Amino acid sequence: MSLTDAEWRSLAELPLRSWTPKSRLTVPQTHVERAAHPAIDVHNHLGTWLSHDGDWVVKDVPGLLAAMDAVQVQTIVNLDGRWDAELTANLDRYDRAHPGRFLTFCQIDWDRLADPDGERALLRQLEQSAAAGARGVKVWKNLGLWVTDADGSKVLPDDPRVASILGRAGELGLPVLIHVADPKAFFDPLDAHNERLDELMHERDWWFGDREVYPGFERIVEGLANLVTATPGTRYIGAHVGCAAEDLDWVEGLMDRAPNFTVDTGGRMAELGRQPRRVARLLERHPDRVLFGTDVYPISADAYRHAFRFFETDDESFPYSPESPIPPQGRWDVSALHLDDATLRAVYHDNAARVLGL
Repeated sequence: MSLTDAEWRSLAELPLRSWTPKSRLTVPQTHVERAAHPAIDVHNHLGTWLSHDGDWVVKDVPGLLAAMDAVQVQTIVNLDGRWDAELTANLDRYDRAHPGRFLTFCQIDWDRLADPDGERALLRQLEQSAAAGARGVKVWKNLGLWVTDADGSKVLPDDPRVASILGRAGELGLPVLIHVADPKAFFDPLDAHNERLDELMHERDWWFGDREVYPGFERIVEGLANLVTATPGTRYIGAHVGCAAEDLDWVEGLMDRAPNFTVDTGGRMAELGRQPRRVARLLERHPDRVLFGTDVYPISADAYRHAFRFFETDDESFPYSPESPIPPQGRWDVSALHLDDATLRAVYHDNAARVLGL
């Protein structure tokens, strides 16, 4: 049946949000039931900090353990310990109740830096968290974006007080998983050229392109690099592929300069999967510096299996977010990395075990 001129015009004016194409490409689809090696997920959230209802992200801990066993996930790093009573609650619920299966990181209350004795107070807080049983430190993107000093200026990652505190973390034997900035597009103009426009229309608070309010992406990641090189005794895990998954040349350059800098893969399948050959070159140069992480919460066995398909197979052109009719992080599919067995063992387990001191 032919289309009328009116029907053609209607299609020509179809809103982008209504266009949800289905690929007609016929390609292999490989199911990976379990990780090729026991896996350590170094980037996940199990606490209450990021939950939508104020309750635990994981409601059923035995169910989570069963899912981990089913897919051969040995350990999950829980980044939601925060400090004081919240840290204790996370340690009791996960680490102490299930030794070896969970490692909880504390956080630091950076807002207190604006106090006259802020640096000293946060050093005490860090030491108390270490004594309580925290296995590392999580630094979030509020450092650089929202945390303000007494004079109202933004506190950046290379602030000398931050370096003092995170240098102390290294002395205490605590690795630091650090997330600064966000995807580059979140700092770009909000216009027709922004590749993450779909996502930003749903999450308006994630746009940091107003230069009167926020530092630029380049200044924040420069602060990260300055921090890492200023504190060589601290082991860093750069969250989300070093906080710059769109620019692996920059990430690799920091790795070259800073032996204490590693990266995790959490939440960046979309970015890595559109440059698999560049990822392969990064792993060839630094096979001991990339750590498996998901940043999918609440995590499930199927989410892990999807991640393992990405790392292990040679599948091409598949959705990085199969449950979403409109891909949330950009309108593209991804190709898998097809890592060799030795690299898989390093990325899934050995690199994290070394950094975490297991």
